[in-house]
Amino acid sequence: MQFSIVGTVFEWRGPAPFYFVAVPEQQSAEIKASESMLTYGWGVIPVEGRIGKTAFTTSLIPRQGVYLVPIKNMVRLPEKLAVGDEVEISLKFKA
Repeated sequence: MQFSIVGTVFEWRGPAPFYFVAVPEQQSAEIKASESMLTYGWGVIPVEGRIGKTAFTTSLIPRQGVYLVPIKNMVRLPEKLAVGDEVEISLKFKA
């Protein structure tokens, strides 16, 4: 399974800042329907992603009815992404 999403970069401040993009509700529902085949536990789902020219691996995190795509600095900085930027992300599920 694979698809593209469009979302806005936001920051969550914990002990260190983390950056995420929320998967839209409709696509989150599609992922949730296949979750048992995709997750490796706790609802976390491994994916391969691409933003612009940068490919990366990460895991979608379930949060308040949607999934969050963590945006690591190794992706965010080369792609010049900042909080509030709208971004398109291609996601390929590893299952």
